[in-house]
Amino acid sequence: MEKLGLNLGFLLVQIVNFAIIFVVLRAWVYKPIIKMLDERRAKIAQGLEDARVAADARASAEEAASKIMEDAQAKGAELLKDATSRAELLQKDLVNDAQKIIEKDRENALAEVEEERLRQLSEMRGDVSAIAIAAAQKLIGEALDEKRQHSLLTEFFSGIKGGKLQIIDSEKLVGNSAEVTSALPLTIEEQDQVKKNLAGKIGDQGSISFHVNPAILGGIVLRIGDNIVDGSVAGQLSNLQKALI
Repeated sequence: MEKLGLNLGFLLVQIVNFAIIFVVLRAWVYKPIIKMLDERRAKIAQGLEDARVAADARASAEEAASKIMEDAQAKGAELLKDATSRAELLQKDLVNDAQKIIEKDRENALAEVEEERLRQLSEMRGDVSAIAIAAAQKLIGEALDEKRQHSLLTEFFSGIKGGKLQIIDSEKLVGNSAEVTSALPLTIEEQDQVKKNLAGKIGDQGSISFHVNPAILGGIVLRIGDNIVDGSVAGQLSNLQKALI
């Protein structure tokens, strides 16, 4: 060893020092570093796993959010369609109600006009009677009293003579309903008399309606079923005109 320039004692001491340093470094440096590296590696692995889980969760959340949005849009479209349908139905109902109200108001207005027309015609009948009576008094003096003159005017306007309709004595008319048209409105008593005279001409469930048409001048026009009997003054004048031609 000495020939090689080595001191055996010094070499042993160096070996022992190296062994001590190795043991110290292994115990106090190498193992902590290895442990730290392992812990860091584990933390990195855990972080990567957490990132993967977070990415999966985010993807699931986005998918769920997309589905929720699609469901919400579909529901909104359905609600909008339903609301539109309801609005259209409501609009139709409002239009129908408005039309019904307008029609009802129109019918009421026509009824009021007809009622006013009949009232004025009834008043006219009294005026015509008064004029006719005054004219008759001048023409024939006392030959006809006022009661008789009223009776003649009543027969003229109502077509009723001696308590009977003058136009149905010889007529074989039978039907389910009757329409009676007079020049001026008939009084309640005259209407009752007409109904009484027509009792055997229409069925038990038959109806009798009364109309006013000043154009017939006097008397009445009677319609039973498809049959018409003209007992009006205008009709008689027309027949007379035809006979004279």
